[in-house]
Amino acid sequence: MLDAALEHLATVPSRTFEIIVVDDCSTDNTSQTALSFAAQHPKIDIRVVRFERNRQKGGAVQHGALHSRGERILMVDADGASRFGDLELLWSRLDEVENGSHGVAVGSRAHLVRTEAVVKRSFIRNLCMHGFHVLLRTMGVGYINDTQCGFKLFTRESARVLFESLHIHGWIFDVELLLLAQILGIPVVEVPIEWHEIEGSKMSLLRDAINMAKDVVLLRANYTIGRWKPVSTAKRKSE
Repeated sequence: MLDAALEHLATVPSRTFEIIVVDDCSTDNTSQTALSFAAQHPKIDIRVVRFERNRQKGGAVQHGALHSRGERILMVDADGASRFGDLELLWSRLDEVENGSHGVAVGSRAHLVRTEAVVKRSFIRNLCMHGFHVLLRTMGVGYINDTQCGFKLFTRESARVLFESLHIHGWIFDVELLLLAQILGIPVVEVPIEWHEIEGSKMSLLRDAINMAKDVVLLRANYTIGRWKPVSTAKRKSE
């Protein structure tokens, strides 16, 4: 993904950028690979962060987003499942919906649901996927068809308020971000992107599916009763 990122970003010379790699205690030499890549490209602004204890995927993305310095912040999985060049699709759609420095463009694989890449998945995996979508709609957070795609573009202002407000750091942290955007009236647009299946998922299908379902119920309940609030809302009420 790093090579693909640099190759694409070189085609947009008018745009400055930085790359932040956050390694959440991985065992696949992510940090070493990223540091080696940075050493090979000394003129590129690349920062590598490795946690000493596991903070889960949401915690890693939160750290990267809150320590970024750009006016727009792209969250992207390192596995290369998405095509980095599709950043331009998200960028142009975010230009269209951005309102008052706020907006989010969400990469989506929903259009691929009947393609070979998805159809060839195991029955259990597809069953869990459809069940999760039903649960999201039931809980009132299903306004985006693909909440879990690891390719999302935020304006700086939206990234700040959303990631500062994040409570859940597990697999469904994306769902909380989108629920927060809905609560705050931040415009969100879903953008079809190219995507292909990458073997070697770190998810334990049944265990993580159960935990994701529990977390969806937990976050919906906490926001409904007012126990959790967006940071900006909580600050305004305390002032």
